[in-house]
Amino acid sequence: MEPVKLYVYDLSNGMAKSLSRQLTGRQIDGIWHTSIVVYGKEVFYGQGIAVTAPGRSHHGSPLQIVDLGETAIDQETFLEYIEELREHYTADKVGLLFYFNCNSFTNDVAGFLTGNSIPDFIKDLPTDFLSTPFGQALRPTIDSMYRRPSTNVTPARTPMPSTPAPNPELAASILEAVASQAQRSTTGLSATESLAAPLHPCTNSASLANLIRTHRAVVANFSNVVTCGPCRMIAPVYEQLARDKGVRVGTNGVGAVFTKIDMSTPSGNQLASQLGVRVMPTFMFFLDGKKASVRNEGADQNELRSQIDLLIFQAFPPHPHTSLSLPSVQALLLKPILFTQVPGLDAVANKLASFIDAATWPTSAELTQSQVKTALKGTIVPYLKSRTPQTNKPMPTATPAILSSWSSLTSVLASILPPESIFPLVDMWRLGFLDSAVGTWSASNVSVTNEPITVFLFKATSSSPRNYTLTLVRLLANALSTPMLAQSIIRGSSKQSFTSFLIPTLLHDDPTVRTSAASLAFNAAAFIQAGRAEKIRNGGRATAEYEDEDWEVEMVSAILEALDREKDSEDVVHRLTASLACLLRVSPFYETQLSSLLEVLQARSVLQGKLVKGGCGADGVKKAEVRKLVEEVALKLCP
Repeated sequence: MEPVKLYVYDLSNGMAKSLSRQLTGRQIDGIWHTSIVVYGKEVFYGQGIAVTAPGRSHHGSPLQIVDLGETAIDQETFLEYIEELREHYTADKVGLLFYFNCNSFTNDVAGFLTGNSIPDFIKDLPTDFLSTPFGQALRPTIDSMYRRPSTNVTPARTPMPSTPAPNPELAASILEAVASQAQRSTTGLSATESLAAPLHPCTNSASLANLIRTHRAVVANFSNVVTCGPCRMIAPVYEQLARDKGVRVGTNGVGAVFTKIDMSTPSGNQLASQLGVRVMPTFMFFLDGKKASVRNEGADQNELRSQIDLLIFQAFPPHPHTSLSLPSVQALLLKPILFTQVPGLDAVANKLASFIDAATWPTSAELTQSQVKTALKGTIVPYLKSRTPQTNKPMPTATPAILSSWSSLTSVLASILPPESIFPLVDMWRLGFLDSAVGTWSASNVSVTNEPITVFLFKATSSSPRNYTLTLVRLLANALSTPMLAQSIIRGSSKQSFTSFLIPTLLHDDPTVRTSAASLAFNAAAFIQAGRAEKIRNGGRATAEYEDEDWEVEMVSAILEALDREKDSEDVVHRLTASLACLLRVSPFYETQLSSLLEVLQARSVLQGKLVKGGCGADGVKKAEVRKLVEEVALKLCP
């Protein structure tokens, strides 16, 4: 008996583990690449099948070694099997989205050798992860590690790491890339696309059984393109269906997994025989681990397409909202509402300086009063003035030196000044968060004690003065314009403090505060809706994987209460209704939680009450576009 090991590498070099939660709301411990080690050799798939001495590949030393058991298969038979696989796992296929990937190769080989599969944590990397701004920013790093170097280069053996050590400079560049990627879509690089390929090869019963066990919908193609004419005819159609309807980057797990069993090989022919295949091509369909009663024999592409569509529909039924006509909701612009008015910056700085002069300054403070005022007037104010819009001139962005100085003095002032005195500084940050560089820096430092949003939310209380509350609401609204920071605030470690601050402001006595708070609620809800809409456009579904059911229930309840109480401002009603629409539409929690909650809270009556006399002003909502939106949300999204 020969031991079989699985070598596990992290292609993100520790970046996924250290940054994924704050940037995606989910902990991703690595972007896994694996290889099989048996008979003193390490075998893996990258640019074709490669064989090296254990731990001597271009990936370096493995992060983890997993014991897969032992094999009774002799070395000669194993090498024959690898040669047979070379016909399937070729170098040209690694660049194709719909073809093979490194972990499907090791899973195939593990099944052949031991009958076991590779660990679930490797196979279960979310297929939509690489489509997030963070995943896209990691692509160049992953791709460079995934590509095989020159065959003339033999990497030196390196000590096996206990955990990967992220490179600070690399982390900074990735964070910058995240901000850029969040604003635009990108085309995936070949190596990273192949990590989430929807067409998986199977050469033995163990690998096919594992594929069926771990995926909701599986389509298996048994064919021989060498001798079978119909097989050759249907092959490009099947590959196109794998591209269009397979589980791929961006569909958040929705779609069928496509596999191909090559009956020209002894192992493929044996597998087909075990499943009773007598005709080529034969297509089998599996739903939730069970073989469907129907099978497709022959090369009828229309029938094949229909059966695949039915399988996907059964596995992933579409959200009921996708069949609704919601013209007013769909017309909502999901761009954040921003507060861009620039006050007299010298006056703001002088006001803050007067509060600093009047404060009792502790001797233990990290900065003196003079140092704080010098930094404000010599660094922060000039930076903000430089961002005043000028014709045909690009706005400068904050440098690390500016942000370091600004955050340090913020931490000092927040520990000394009361809320009623520090609001001018909050207003400066409000303007700063219109700069995406500030938002990106804040997102990457959210756990640092002097990060401004953390500092200001900690200082806020239910009894905070109006000027502090209003300015902080507007700062947060601007902060959500940076997608990476919005992700961190709404789904990361700041979520609880953000929500605890937002909800009371929706019910504030001051109408200006309520209007600004409704804008902030809309920005948060629009961020959620934009993510769902993007998934649906890519052929996926809005799933609960990256969302928080309790948070959405809390927000919907708070918005309905604020709507019920709002009797004066049509702008507030408009923004709150838009917020509610964004939270409800295609929510993964609509049928399980939100629908019944809306009934209990009488959401339809609350909304319709805004349209009658006295519901919002003397005569109810007057603007036609707002009335249409309120009616649509009430009648179509509220039971």
